[in-house]
Amino acid sequence: MKEQFYQYIQELQDTITSKIEEIDGKARFQQDLWERPEGGGGRTRVIQNGAVFEKGGVNISAVHGPLPKAMQAYFKVEDVDFFACGLSLVLHPKNPFVPTVHANWRYFEMYDKEGNTVDSWFGGGQDLTPYYLFEEDAKHFHQVCKTACDKHNPDFYPDFKKKCDDYFRNTHRDEGRGLGGLFFDYCKATDNMSMKDWYSFVTEVGNSFLEAYAPIAEHRKNMPYTQENRDWQEIRRGRYVEFNLVHDKGTLFGLKTNGRIESILMSLPPHVQWVYDHHPEEGSEEEKLIKVLKTPVEWVV
Repeated sequence: MKEQFYQYIQELQDTITSKIEEIDGKARFQQDLWERPEGGGGRTRVIQNGAVFEKGGVNISAVHGPLPKAMQAYFKVEDVDFFACGLSLVLHPKNPFVPTVHANWRYFEMYDKEGNTVDSWFGGGQDLTPYYLFEEDAKHFHQVCKTACDKHNPDFYPDFKKKCDDYFRNTHRDEGRGLGGLFFDYCKATDNMSMKDWYSFVTEVGNSFLEAYAPIAEHRKNMPYTQENRDWQEIRRGRYVEFNLVHDKGTLFGLKTNGRIESILMSLPPHVQWVYDHHPEEGSEEEKLIKVLKTPVEWVV
């Protein structure tokens, strides 16, 4: 399974980076190959200062070795070895009317000291973080997510949407990071779902990513905007940074397993503002966004 999924994310990285370069029309991804001293490595691809994308990364990694003590405590396991591979992406557009997007699809195995697999699971998802609310964009993104889920189980979309709304939330501010999407983790073999079934589901979601995001980016990328729009985008980016550094489990895992710092923190946008006690003007488009971030919305039925 791990070889099959690693092959898949290598091919998906190529597909996604090619399409993002096409949408941008100017910048190209810079590639870095890196190795982890304890075992494994990755292929980081970063795009910067483009016509559409100010900064973004589409990264894959496959790491292995003894599970660090901090992660043993987290997973409540003894001295075991692990293998983890995945693709993680974040795209921060320049235009405030184009949403930031994040996605991740991953696979994890743990082994005893004899090399026997003692646990394995899939995780991942994709979510949208706009700076201005266009309801048709939110509905499109969620409809693609729902269609991918429904091919495997009609309960998946409502379940994984709720998990996304719950997880990608700045609880210290009582607001969502964005408009959600899908989030699933610890997807293990059951009587109803084999690991092969989970592989089919996770790759279905991965394959749906460009369909969910590309039309939105292409539709919004040439909209005119003001400095005030840009300031609001940078203030909201501050909330994105807060989530990634305070709450995000992927960031925590990467830092505690001696992952590559530049790859882990590539999700952080280049230009951000933290304005003291900032509140959008009542009745404004900015306030309209904040209202939907307070209480999750059912975008599709």
